[in-house]
Order: sequence, then structure tokens, then C-alpha cells
Amino acid sequence: MADFSNNIVNQRFRLVYSALERLNLIKGKSDIAAYLGTYNHVVNSILKAQRNITVEQLNKLFEIFHINANYLFGLSEEMFMEGYGKSGDLQVRSINEKMMTGRRNIVLVPDKAIAGYATQHQDKEYLENLQKFSIPGMDGNLVAFEISGDSMMPNITNGDLVVCEPVERGDPLRDNHIYIVVTDVVVAKRIQQIREGNEVTNLNLISDNSMVFKPYQVNVDEVQQILRVKCRLTTSAIA
Repeated sequence: MADFSNNIVNQRFRLVYSALERLNLIKGKSDIAAYLGTYNHVVNSILKAQRNITVEQLNKLFEIFHINANYLFGLSEEMFMEGYGKSGDLQVRSINEKMMTGRRNIVLVPDKAIAGYATQHQDKEYLENLQKFSIPGMDGNLVAFEISGDSMMPNITNGDLVVCEPVERGDPLRDNHIYIVVTDVVVAKRIQQIREGNEVTNLNLISDNSMVFKPYQVNVDEVQQILRVKCRLTTSAIA
């Protein structure tokens, strides 16, 4: 059986689980499983380092228990968001929540929400309903996408999060760098710009796993948004 004990997120989840029990915010594995939308045996497997916790389950930890996302990724020693973490405060809003929301500048788009992002990324209400977190030293309005599939292996693997900065229309792009390209779908690819004269007319989208996934082109008129990948969150660290 696989050993996931070196996964920092799983390690921190075990500490979170113990803290939630100690604070009487949960009554055991079955209780937290219900909150996370999963089963007792799944929680048990995560605690025993036999499987990874999923992004969807992490989202529910953040939203329901106000766990600090930076803590789960090993970037902070503060387990709870400011104003939370006391016995009996489950689902209670902090008076500082509005302030704290402003500090969380990275919108998290999990795999299940990516299809919606392609059509609703300009909808403020849609974006407001997505989980947000922060990473020390990364400022500005950023978006993190959960990557599904293996087209960008080995550099980006299934389940990784890529933290991205939207590129303003007209800003220069860098060939052979990784971007999130939004058309009617959302993909992570290396790009090569194809020009007619001085004008970029098409983008060649290239997978790192080129033995399986062949390059293809999209017309720039089909592109709704391009985001520059600044870093990725793996299952164990930032890269």
C-alpha cells in the first residue's frame, strides 16, 4: 500500500484533526467525514497516510472550520484564521472577517469549478463564491487552478495547484513559458506565438508530456483570458 506520510498537507491534516477534537469542534472521524462530504474509512486512510486529502476536502476544511490554508501547505504555523479556533465557535463569523477576506488575495479554482471559470471568470459573484487564500510574498490579484490530468507531466502533475497572474490584453507573452489559456475550456500549456507580419494571430499550445499529447493551435480571437503561471503548489511544497 502507498505511503503518503511525507505529504506535508496530510501531516498538517492530522494535526488539524487532533486540534478539532481537542476543541470539541468534532466528535471523531465520522463527524469530520460528514463535514468533508466523505466517509469514515476515507478519513481513517488519510490519518494513516494511506491516501492524500483532496482539494475539495481541503476547501471544506477552510470554509467550515476556518483553517488557515497557508498552515495546510506548510507556509504558516497559525492553524486557524484570525478570530477562530476556540471551542464552540464553529460557523461563527469573526468581526475581523471582512478584513481577513481582503488579505486573502488568491482565488482558488478547484477542478470541479474550472469548467465554470471559462464562462464566468468575469462574473464578480462567481469569483466571490470561490475559496481564497494567501501565500507570503505573493501579492496582487491572483488565481490558483487545480490541475487535472497528466498533459504537463513531469513539471505539473495531477492534483497540483498553479498560482497565476492574469495577463492584460496587449501585454507581451514569452514563448515556451507555461500559461493558463482560457477559451471555451481552461488549459495549462506552454505557448508559442504565431505571427503574420508583426501581429500575433494564433497560439501554439504545447504539452510537456509531448509523447502523448500533441500540440494544437488556437486563434487569438478565441482566447478570453491568459494567466501567467507564477508557481505551483505540489503535494509537499511550493515550486
